[in-house]
Amino acid sequence: MSSSDSSSPRPEELLAASALNEQQQAEVLAGALPYLRRYAGDTIVVKYGGHAMAENNLAATFGRDIALLKLVGVNPIVVHGGGPQINKMLTKLNIESQFVDGLRITDRAMIDVIEMVLSGTVNKQVADLISHAGALAVGISGRDGRLIQAKRLVHYRRKDGDESEAVDLGYVGTPERIDPRVLYALLGAGLIPVVAPVGAGEQGEIYNINADTAAGAVAGAVKASRLLMLTDVPGVLDENGERIEELTAEEARRRIREGLITGGMIPKVETCLKAVQAGAKAAVILDGRVPHTCLLELFTRAGPGTLIKAN
Repeated sequence: MSSSDSSSPRPEELLAASALNEQQQAEVLAGALPYLRRYAGDTIVVKYGGHAMAENNLAATFGRDIALLKLVGVNPIVVHGGGPQINKMLTKLNIESQFVDGLRITDRAMIDVIEMVLSGTVNKQVADLISHAGALAVGISGRDGRLIQAKRLVHYRRKDGDESEAVDLGYVGTPERIDPRVLYALLGAGLIPVVAPVGAGEQGEIYNINADTAAGAVAGAVKASRLLMLTDVPGVLDENGERIEELTAEEARRRIREGLITGGMIPKVETCLKAVQAGAKAAVILDGRVPHTCLLELFTRAGPGTLIKAN
């Protein structure tokens, strides 16, 4: 096909298309201005995991979005997961995992591997995504500065009827207290904290903590304007499978009681409720598979997730 073929776009057409694209970009920026002002100087906690972490394109996009938040005056804190990476390393080392109700039983040898993966490889990879995008991120774990002080998680497995029994999960913990001073120090220096969900016990024990739970506890402690929970679903769905845009804490609890919120969504909603109760202004369950989902939630009129706020 020759360059003179009539089906090829003419130079003036390319220029017009380029100008239109630039005009649209300017309109987007202008439309975001009220929201940029709204969150300027605020702290936003983002729980990062799932498909958003596993897919390279989404990971790169996430890094750029977090860097952009910092550049426009928001103070982001990232708390990340790493379940697939942990599974891969345990398999490589021929360490077999046992689960109870989806929770991994973690012995001493296993917690050493988990900390190595979460606080080492994954933590630095996430920090690098953000730093390469133009903002300075620093990877830490919940043990640094005793940020996440944890206790052993007691899990009760349901037996026949209404009976249940306590199950020892080993070095699996839950946050008991958050000391955010190390976060404030990093934020005050213009840095973005990237936190691995590993906590410290009273006697120096190391605990693996669910990333959602850790992010919620951090968000409450720093009184975050928003906790953004990146998941692999669009948000909380109603009886017709449609996304619910907003819930009060009372409405969310009622839906759990009535069985309208079920399965794996229950602990996510409960984490959001605890974060709001502890001091976060609101929490949002977002689909991390959607590119720029954090920016869409913060800087557009109708965010793509389910916002949970106090009554």
